[in-house]
Amino acid sequence: MFSFALTLDPTSRTPMYDQLYRAIAAAIREGRLRHGEKLPSKRALCAQLGVSRSTVETAYGLLCAEGYVESRPRSGFFAANYIALEPLGNAGAVQAAEAAPQKASKSPAPTESFAGRTGNACSRTAQAGSFGSMLATSAVDVSLFPYASWAKLYKEVVYNSPALLQRGEAQGEPALREALARLLNEYRGVRCAPEQVVVGAGLEILTDQLVTLFGSGTVYAIEDPGYPALERVLRSRERSVCYVPMDQHGMNAQALEASGATVAYLTPSHQFPLGVTMPASRRSRLLRWAVEENGWIIEDDYDSEFRYGGRPISSMQGMDRHERVIYAGTFSRSLAPAIRLAYLVLPPSLANQWQTLFGRQQSTVSRYEQRVMARFLDEGFYARYLRRVGKLYADRRETLLQAIAAIDGAAVSGADGGIHFLLTLPQHSEAELIARAASAGIALHGLSEYCRKTAPLPSTLVVGYGGLPTEQIPQVVQTLRDAWGC
Repeated sequence: MFSFALTLDPTSRTPMYDQLYRAIAAAIREGRLRHGEKLPSKRALCAQLGVSRSTVETAYGLLCAEGYVESRPRSGFFAANYIALEPLGNAGAVQAAEAAPQKASKSPAPTESFAGRTGNACSRTAQAGSFGSMLATSAVDVSLFPYASWAKLYKEVVYNSPALLQRGEAQGEPALREALARLLNEYRGVRCAPEQVVVGAGLEILTDQLVTLFGSGTVYAIEDPGYPALERVLRSRERSVCYVPMDQHGMNAQALEASGATVAYLTPSHQFPLGVTMPASRRSRLLRWAVEENGWIIEDDYDSEFRYGGRPISSMQGMDRHERVIYAGTFSRSLAPAIRLAYLVLPPSLANQWQTLFGRQQSTVSRYEQRVMARFLDEGFYARYLRRVGKLYADRRETLLQAIAAIDGAAVSGADGGIHFLLTLPQHSEAELIARAASAGIALHGLSEYCRKTAPLPSTLVVGYGGLPTEQIPQVVQTLRDAWGC
């Protein structure tokens, strides 16, 4: 039974579907909508609120995508099992609320130093032939980049702001930090003030600063399979790490709780490389872990800008009421790799520590580039560009998936967002798939390259399509089919 009143404001700048989504999500988080409680049908809610069917469908779609609501065939929509963060209490109740695929070990997960580990996930790219690294996950399409607008803003900033030749604030230009705080609040649900934002020349530099903040004795939990750049940072600083396995909902909560780690590095919006989106119930449980362990979660919002079934999933940081989440983002994927501009949103306590340690340093990003980016965000260029490139990637994805569907036995997963997915072809081993593609001039990477202690899904490739021209998709896929004999 629907047990709370809904009011929407048609005069608000926030779209009606977003208001509806936020109201129901908040009711579930706060326990006003309990697990298993049925929501109104789409038709009934349209009549109750006086809104269009598309408004309700969009809101319900987002709630299902984020795991707040379950859709049951021929029965309707029901509130999902959500673990409330407050009040803190019996940890056993948390464990019982979310079923795990298998019983977790009581002993800590294996911990090791990065020293002595080697490997490069991009090692085969240089060996590519005619199609090269078009299917690399690092490639993006810059054909729609607004060069003229960017150049115009840059020229205006350079000519009109000679003061930018002087030293700036270590955290970044106030104008950019204010623009980022507004953008993240509006599009990602991040709750922050400009004073919490730190700007840097890439996430690796900013992550290295976090490693300094946390100290030498910290144990880091990273996703397995996961993003190799983080491993390089931790290895260079000789920090301890435990590899936490993934399941269908993201980082396995029981394995994390048994790991002995106090910092967890996550990509919950679109996990790399599996493409999993972490539902609200798992996010809530991991937030509980951070509070009870006095630990931290680094939320790398990788590829969150691109989703193909609704708006981007809201951030984990926006759910956090105990200031245990550090939000991390970059423009290298959404704009261009050469724009080495990334940012952190630090909880207030860490922002103060950051100022103590790094406040006298020079920002690693040019003040001119920061001011240009601030105007690029404030004047709407970024939002317009994301709409254009998002449509390009959506069309490209659809064309590629249709072409792959003609391959016998091919299975695709993790394709609901971002610009990569997993492709499984059981006819051949992973090594054989890669070797045959390489002989045809196409560089591919296997899922095993990103696995450390977990066994990869057999015969599975990680396929990026950001740098694959749409018009070349039929030829590329046909070349692969010929190479694989399917």
